[in-house]
Amino acid sequence: MATTKWILDPSHSEVEFKVRHMMISTVSGKFTKFDADLQTEDEDFMTAKVSFTIDVNSITTGNEQRDGHLQASDFFESSKYPQIRFTATKYENVDNDGSYEVYGDLTIRDVTKQVKLDAEFGGVIKDPWGNTRAGITVSGKINRKEYGLQFHAVTETGSLVVSDEVRIHLGLEFVKG
Repeated sequence: MATTKWILDPSHSEVEFKVRHMMISTVSGKFTKFDADLQTEDEDFMTAKVSFTIDVNSITTGNEQRDGHLQASDFFESSKYPQIRFTATKYENVDNDGSYEVYGDLTIRDVTKQVKLDAEFGGVIKDPWGNTRAGITVSGKINRKEYGLQFHAVTETGSLVVSDEVRIHLGLEFVKG
């Protein structure tokens, strides 16, 4: 078996999140700068060694004031903790049809916790220009407070301004190196 290096194609990838606001609506955001180091044995993604980094300062929610607050100490404190990191540790096949569970270590604000994420493997194809590409969609939920994102405010009716649960979604496309 040969080790295959895969290069993230950022123009065909996305890192998004959603969080409940005032418990009546959902606010979406994304990170625009991220990278991955991915290696497999041949094209077998069950053997993948992957680490993923996100530039916290690339956060955007469509509101500059909110983005600044998310970069501040109430949330990511990006001046001190500029990256979010994930390293996969284990994969489990769920249904023999492209669904997997991915386990790994997620680090936010220097707090590392093991997480389980759902992954959908889109497959490996040859594009019209002769490149070999692979697609993976990853989703899951985390509790922001477990990572030190402690902002806590309540409305006058007692509802949280920002929920503790954050839903994450990554759509990733790689090109065989």
